[in-house]
Formats: sequence, structure tokens, C-alpha cells
Amino acid sequence: MPSLHDIQAKFSRDEFEFSKHAVDRSILRDISVAEIREAIANGEMIENYPDDKYGPSCLIFGMTVSQRPLHIQCSYPTRSVIKIITVYEPDPAEWIEYKERK
Repeated sequence: MPSLHDIQAKFSRDEFEFSKHAVDRSILRDISVAEIREAIANGEMIENYPDDKYGPSCLIFGMTVSQRPLHIQCSYPTRSVIKIITVYEPDPAEWIEYKERK
């Protein structure tokens, strides 16, 4: 299981990149890099995908300074640079407190 602390450390050192999908989604959903950083910094790992077809990844939930909930799916910190796979604002109809699927 990946370490949230290791993911947060890589983000604080700017050791991350966006997939094309994540760039597209962040633009469409008006999610800034600053908001992603905020959500990662105070986030928690809520799902783990060790067998994901594109490589091991996890889902992090965090709140921005303005209290916007975000989900960020990213690669494990074993890569030299963390890849952000997608980012979105979770739908409250699909999540319990944004952390557990209904």
C-alpha cells in the first residue's frame, strides 16, 4: 500500500505531472493546480488500486482552502514523478462524506 506521506512529499517537491486526461478534466471542471496541491496536502487515501490496468494508483480525497471537496487519482509514489490520472469534485449522491462509495 502506498504511503500518503510519500505522495505529499513528492507534491511538495513538485515531483508530479498530469496525464492528458487529467489536464483536460481539470480545465473542464475548473480545478486549479493550487486546489489540487491543497487537497493533497490535507488529504487522505480513500481507495487503493494496486492492479489498475495503467499501473498501481490510489484515490485521495481532500478539501481545498475554500472547502471544495476533490478526488485526485494518482500513481503510487514509487515512480520518480507522480502521475495525476484524473481529478474531479465528487458527487454527494455517489459518496458518503466524499470518502465511501454509496
